[in-house]
Amino acid sequence: MRAALLQLNSSDDPAVNLPATLDLVDQAVAGGARFVLTPEVTNCVSPSRARQMAVLQVEDKDPTLAALSKAARHHGVWILIGSLAVKTDSTGGRFANRSFLISDAGQIVARYDKIHMFDVTISDSETYRESAGYKPGERAVLAQTPLGTVGMTICYDLRFPHLYRSLAQAGAQILTVPSAFSPVSGAAHWEPLLRARAIETGCYVLAPAQCGTHAASEGKVRKTHGHSLAIAPWGEVIADGGTDPGCVFVDLDLAEIEAARSRIPSVTTNPAFDGPV
Repeated sequence: MRAALLQLNSSDDPAVNLPATLDLVDQAVAGGARFVLTPEVTNCVSPSRARQMAVLQVEDKDPTLAALSKAARHHGVWILIGSLAVKTDSTGGRFANRSFLISDAGQIVARYDKIHMFDVTISDSETYRESAGYKPGERAVLAQTPLGTVGMTICYDLRFPHLYRSLAQAGAQILTVPSAFSPVSGAAHWEPLLRARAIETGCYVLAPAQCGTHAASEGKVRKTHGHSLAIAPWGEVIADGGTDPGCVFVDLDLAEIEAARSRIPSVTTNPAFDGPV
């Protein structure tokens, strides 16, 4: 099964970002992909709460979600929208950082709200407090698809291995980690952590990423690491998107999952997993 990781350089204007995203979806389909994955905050990269309030929508009215659902149906492919920033009815007006899995019929089959908020101090000049603007999710999500069983996560979740082990024990074969990783922590930790999650679980890990310097009409300009990666169940990097926007293809063989797990049987199935399917 061929998958395509889309690497984006999203701005803080969803209307500008959408045509570029759809163009890459077309490229992915032309290249034979049956599963297309976009990065975290596909619709809007912005550090400005005021800007987000002005341009973000609730889920039912989000134009990126509507357009990508239509594209999935039109092309007959599955699309993981890595995440969208969407408005919610949360007290205090906090947004959701929400991943969507769209079927080849254009239907939403799973939603996942990022659990672990990126509240960190990278350096004296680089500080993030995601929880100030976003409400964390509360449940892990596993989705059954004809392409395989998908465990959905987002970016900073990557640093919490118990989440990935739980998903693998529940039957996940493919773990998705759409991201907008900091260049500083990305250079040091991105690849090692993704490879560790694959090795620990015996899963494929697919991690589409934001890249470059992101245009902003308000607030501080944001930069991200890029290097969308696909990791095989044995831990080797099998695709790397580099540092520019584009589409990187990877062919998955689900038989490799059982092969890796049989060599080092450290993951046992846990049918008591209570996450939504």
